[in-house]
Amino acid sequence: MIKKGIGRQIVMHYFIVVFVTLFMVEIIFSLAIRVYYYDTVYNHMYTHSTWTSDYFQKFGRISSDRDPGYFTEMLQTFELDNTELMILSRNGDVLASSNALQADKAVQTSDVSQAVSGSVGKWIGRQPSTGEMVMAVSMPLMERGENRFVVRFVTSLERINANLMKMTLLSIGVCLAVLALVTLFSIGLANSIVKPINNIRAVSAHMAKGRFDIRIRGKYPYELGELAETLNYMAKEIVRSNQIKDDFISSISHELRTPLTGIKGWSETLTIGGFDPEETRLGIGIISKETDRLIGLVEEMLDFSKLQQNEMKLVITRVNLKELLQETMLNVWAKAEQKGIQIKLEDETEQPVTVMGDGNRLKQVFLNLVDNAIKFSHENSWIHLVVSLKGDNRVLVQVVDSGIGISEEHLNKVKDRFFQVNHQGGGTGLGLAITQQLVELHHGDIDLQSELGVGTTVLVELPLAEPEEQTGEEPLASTEGESIHE
Repeated sequence: MIKKGIGRQIVMHYFIVVFVTLFMVEIIFSLAIRVYYYDTVYNHMYTHSTWTSDYFQKFGRISSDRDPGYFTEMLQTFELDNTELMILSRNGDVLASSNALQADKAVQTSDVSQAVSGSVGKWIGRQPSTGEMVMAVSMPLMERGENRFVVRFVTSLERINANLMKMTLLSIGVCLAVLALVTLFSIGLANSIVKPINNIRAVSAHMAKGRFDIRIRGKYPYELGELAETLNYMAKEIVRSNQIKDDFISSISHELRTPLTGIKGWSETLTIGGFDPEETRLGIGIISKETDRLIGLVEEMLDFSKLQQNEMKLVITRVNLKELLQETMLNVWAKAEQKGIQIKLEDETEQPVTVMGDGNRLKQVFLNLVDNAIKFSHENSWIHLVVSLKGDNRVLVQVVDSGIGISEEHLNKVKDRFFQVNHQGGGTGLGLAITQQLVELHHGDIDLQSELGVGTTVLVELPLAEPEEQTGEEPLASTEGESIHE
């Protein structure tokens, strides 16, 4: 017995469909074969009875006394193999019969009454004397336009019915065999679907309990294979995300501990007192610097949290992109100067470039990109910010450096959250992830091109703002999820 489930449903559906189909075919076949055999017998008897009527009409002679010899001659002339021949009066009385046991009662079946009325009669039923199934065909014998007698041919249908029963039983046997084969096939088909589903379900249950090290084994066809691959990929990504999260927690713990240690140490030191003003200013400066560093880390994590929950709100205004890039260069100039790095803005547009966006968030994007370029560039190297137009409605900003570059292995992962190429380099691993989401909020695209040991190019593509209206008013535009909320 197949247990309740998808397997049983598949088998039952196949079984019911095939059973109903075979049942209808069996009924149609049985009726068709019966009609064929019965029609064959009827046509044979009808042809012979027609010939009998024609012959009697041409060559029959009148006998007023109806002597036995007259009817004996008729029986001999009109006889048909395997058929009882009867000569009846118009009242249905049996005048002569090829059967030795003549009926003593008048024949009142429908075929006789039809023959008396002048047409060919047919009757199928059970013979009263023997109880066997017979077919009777009756034809009027006309002489000079007068219906003189009725000739009746009667044949047994027992042998035909026996053959029909054999054929019906044989066809039922074939149908049962087909039904059994279809049932076995449907069971096999159900198992081919249910077993992989059960396997996938069992593995999924382990994954639901946190065991992401197991995988769905075997190759399954079509949608089942895609489902298995999806679950395996999901488990792989969860393991990877967990690893990244663990690395992030370790990294952020270190990042937080370092400034907190400095703040705590100098706070305790300054509490003791007895230092000259220069040492006091140095300690307070360190505390301020480390506090700013802590604030930066916290703000970065808050920004990422807002982006993940779709709560980042933008103040949309017209932004002069070139001025924003120049401000960015001024903000990082001191840091670049410490490493002897030259930062240069290359303008290939020779016209004002205005975009619709949040100036602070766009500045955050380019500050992060340029800061990364400085962090991973060699001393006395260069960083170029290249502005160019792309088509009629897009602007492309390239941040090009000649730094250490990124390996092909890490290139596709650097924009993932918490991912850090160099764990000793500091930071949370969220910078590029936040940058990418901010660019996408501005309906732009960001891409990275890098070669290890040669340098990195970050390409930021943004839509240009529409030309200002004649009124000269500065339009403020906001869309759902992009209004002021700080």
